[in-house]
Amino acid sequence: MIRKFGFITLIFATILTSCNNDKSKTKVENIEIEKAEQKTDTLTKHLKPFNPELPTIGLLMYNGVLQSEVIATSDVFAKPTENGKQLFNVISIAETENPITSEEGMHFVPDYTFDNCPKLTALFVPSAYDMYAQVHNEKIVNFIKEKNKEVKYIVSNCAGAQLIGKSGIADGYKIVTWIGGGKELQKEYPNLKVQNDSLVTFVEDGKFSSSNGNLASYISALNLLEKMTSSDHKKFVESYLYLDRLQNWKN
Repeated sequence: MIRKFGFITLIFATILTSCNNDKSKTKVENIEIEKAEQKTDTLTKHLKPFNPELPTIGLLMYNGVLQSEVIATSDVFAKPTENGKQLFNVISIAETENPITSEEGMHFVPDYTFDNCPKLTALFVPSAYDMYAQVHNEKIVNFIKEKNKEVKYIVSNCAGAQLIGKSGIADGYKIVTWIGGGKELQKEYPNLKVQNDSLVTFVEDGKFSSSNGNLASYISALNLLEKMTSSDHKKFVESYLYLDRLQNWKN
């Protein structure tokens, strides 16, 4: 009888321990799930899903890119309407999936590569201080040529005009580059109608537009935004970005 009682006690203890272990395991799993959910919420709270029904703005990137020319465009086109509606997909594109290191030393992971880039409505071509590697990269030049066949708009900022010149897609059209770079651009690509960069900040000709780059990249982005939406939305985005404060900072 004593042996039987001891056996029952052992079984009961085993079940109790198992239940406690299961409860502890469940508790730990719940905590881990809760932590994962919190982490996911933090990372994804402001991410905008890709909507194939929306126009897609493509931001070309490569090592040495001037990050202000990429950020300016994303700043402008990623802003929603006053009632919070998403108007565009804004994506970054590079030759490979490897992180891009900007001229300023920041690292950016591209959303797409040349091989899997979705259909674009507009392509923005930024610059670097030294454009030799980009201009002599056939994959970049060919990507611009191919995307020119499908996009409605192509925008170059600063020395990004050299890639436009190299691709030949804007021969016969007006273009402007960085302040001081116009003569060299005209010499290298005589079929372009290079504007006087000491006088011209932004120029638009057909589907092509260009700017001196750096913070002037906001001008080219805002101009296209107004063309694709409305003057009211452009003003809303300008106020969203406090550009009026920047323009009147001395007052």
